[in-house]
Amino acid sequence: MSFIQDVIDSLKWLTVWEMILCALNLFVLLRYAWPILKNNRWLDFIPSAGVIIAIISLMKGDASLLALLIYSSTAILFLSTARRVFKPAIKPMSSKFRFVMVIVCVLGTLPTLLALTVAGEVRYNPVSDLSHKSYSKAFIAMNERLSAEYPFGDWKKIDWEAKKKKYEPLFLQAESNHDPSLYYKTLRDYLFSFRDGHIEIANEHLYDDNNTFKNEVGGGFGISAVQLDNGKVLVSLLLAGSPADKSGIKLGAEIISWDGKNVREALDQTSWSENPSATEGDRIQNQGRFLARAPIGKEIQVEFRNRDDEASKTATLTAYDDQYETLKKTKIKLKKEDPPVEGEVLREEYGYVKIRYFLPGTTQSDPAQALDDLLKEFQEKSVKGIIIDLRDNPGGDDDLVAQMAGHFVNEKKIYEYVSYYNRNTGRFEINRAETRTIHPSHIYFSGKIAVLINSNTASSGEGLPLFLKGMQNVKIIGFASTNGSFGVVSAPIEMKMPGGYIVQFPDGRSLNQDKTIQGDSDERGFGGAAPDITVPMNEQTFKMKYIDGQDVELNYAIDFLKEKNR
Repeated sequence: MSFIQDVIDSLKWLTVWEMILCALNLFVLLRYAWPILKNNRWLDFIPSAGVIIAIISLMKGDASLLALLIYSSTAILFLSTARRVFKPAIKPMSSKFRFVMVIVCVLGTLPTLLALTVAGEVRYNPVSDLSHKSYSKAFIAMNERLSAEYPFGDWKKIDWEAKKKKYEPLFLQAESNHDPSLYYKTLRDYLFSFRDGHIEIANEHLYDDNNTFKNEVGGGFGISAVQLDNGKVLVSLLLAGSPADKSGIKLGAEIISWDGKNVREALDQTSWSENPSATEGDRIQNQGRFLARAPIGKEIQVEFRNRDDEASKTATLTAYDDQYETLKKTKIKLKKEDPPVEGEVLREEYGYVKIRYFLPGTTQSDPAQALDDLLKEFQEKSVKGIIIDLRDNPGGDDDLVAQMAGHFVNEKKIYEYVSYYNRNTGRFEINRAETRTIHPSHIYFSGKIAVLINSNTASSGEGLPLFLKGMQNVKIIGFASTNGSFGVVSAPIEMKMPGGYIVQFPDGRSLNQDKTIQGDSDERGFGGAAPDITVPMNEQTFKMKYIDGQDVELNYAIDFLKEKNR
């Protein structure tokens, strides 16, 4: 019954042309399966009409996976019945042949029915080609489409008219001055203003071929910084032999002023980052990373105080082309050979699981089985609790997350509902066939669990902490909340903009069991899975993490599990 309900519900995601094709294809199959004593000549031309409709639909731009499946069924039906257009049947089929035809036709409906069960996920979401328009007109068209289709417009309380008033003059200025750099920076600022980590310029490579990025922040001074909870800004990375190193700046030094400004003012004016900062924690982290970036060759004055000094010092630094080394060293980039799931039993007799991403890897094809094996080992060794490390996990497959979560529940629970914008009705509707349910696994872990997160725990990587949060045996631990970008990207909203830029936006909402948006940050930058135990970023934890090289969050997790076992 559920399958039939899913199929019926999925009809709402079809375009008008797809609906007509499905109806024609099913009619043709039923016609050959059902005994008809009198042959009506016009029925022989229906498959040909289907091909014509498929061509029209394709010419209108619908090349979605769903449409291609329907087109394929249409083409097969046409090829199987084409001879009847030229040589109509004279005699009715024999009973034996009729029985075979019934079986074939029933089987012939299955591809269409199966396609309908994933219709919401692979539905047609047209690409808006705005590349031929002027900067300002392309922006207006983009803003107008997003005002209807962007999944989190209401959630983030976006004032679309205010965005138009703010950005249209800047696009007009770039247009009249023929300034592609201003256009790019304005487009980027507009996209980043949504505070959504899933929004991106899909075809850009910041470190490789972006002249504006290179001109603005291509130079480094050999340091990166971290802002403490009390507002102090300390050097968290120092490159040997760099201008900062040669000037006497040491790891852990406090930056007092930067480029003639109080360091807090300088931080507030630091706006560059690789991706939109959805949460305050992510914004603060990126400001520290990009504070010490500048155009190559720029000279700045920095006032600093090393850890063991009472007096501050001033130095003049010149930005050099470091090939973005400070940025690369402060943002983990996963490698294809990194296994998705690894683990061990720590000396304190706690199980440790590192989940790097929720997808099969080149060296590990079944992450779910890998977790299964680890939990078996933990149970055999009677561990006192487990630590699930999701730091820097960029996401992956929600179905895999839901499957893994089954190890931590003893009853069926809802993981998420998903809703998309329905182009037929003009509103967001739940895709019934995509409801994800967590089913208890054959291996159930009921002990204490500590989940490690950071602001780079994003997308599907946020799903497990969001689901586990609030359970009595679970604590989420980290310096800040997860990334706050839990939107669904199945058939993303895509627009081709002037300058060759392709911009993409999430197309769906993840909803909790109450069918309320979950995970995504709001207009204030609050969102994601917040820590139950927030690790303070103070002088002590900074020293432990950046100078002594300790895993501070892991230590907090072990301390928590020890306390629970006393």
